[in-house]
Amino acid sequence: SNKCYFFFFQAEDGIRDFCLSRGLGDVYKRQIWDIEKESVYTQLIAHDREVYDISFSPNVNVFASVGSDGSARQFDLRNLEHSTVLYETENSIPLLRLAWNKQDPNYLAVIAMDQTYVTLLDIRHPLSPVAKLSNHRDSVNSLAWAPQSSCHLCTVGDDCQALIWDLSELKFELTEPLLEYK
Repeated sequence: SNKCYFFFFQAEDGIRDFCLSRGLGDVYKRQIWDIEKESVYTQLIAHDREVYDISFSPNVNVFASVGSDGSARQFDLRNLEHSTVLYETENSIPLLRLAWNKQDPNYLAVIAMDQTYVTLLDIRHPLSPVAKLSNHRDSVNSLAWAPQSSCHLCTVGDDCQALIWDLSELKFELTEPLLEYK
């Protein structure tokens, strides 16, 4: 049977959804609830500060989170006592968003606060980014993998551009997207 879990993060001043947890203080409890039992399944100890985003891998037991501590962490629902640090930004720049490749569970992409690039990660090589996608002229604010392709990623930014990236031939520094929409 499939388990149903609910993620929420609690600040000192009350319960907040993980997407709304910015700026609520430094003391957080990160809990996973078992909805069927209406009780806390476990408490996560990982990020040092607010968690901004969470994404499940195509492997339903694995998820990752990013936060204001500048780290991306991977968790496995079958063993929540441990997490793997996938990436840490220089100078602890907060990571705002992440998206898991829908076709290849080894890859995910992350966005750092006020940055004009996207970082591509391979979970098989923690702490070593695979590629940096740079063509936006202003902060990147969202990203999504193509649902039918393992090598296409769309990024959008405050520069009013949507860029489609072809990642079939990975180089560390990618500056030319496949398509640009303004």
